[in-house]
Amino acid sequence: MNERNLSAARWRTSSYSSGQGTQCVEVASLHQHIGARDSKDPAGPVLAFALGEWAAFLGDVKRGVYDG
Repeated sequence: MNERNLSAARWRTSSYSSGQGTQCVEVASLHQHIGARDSKDPAGPVLAFALGEWAAFLGDVKRGVYDG
């Protein structure tokens, strides 16, 4: 898949999402990157993270680095 063509991306939300479609972040595997977007604006901007960057971010989340 061409990373610039996101039409074939399979977007998903967290299993912890309420399923109501509000205030969710969707992610998709984009070959060598992970894409993240706002579920309320699927045609809007997509952030692309290298696989290592995404893994580091998830590790920080699991360790509570961003807990307020």
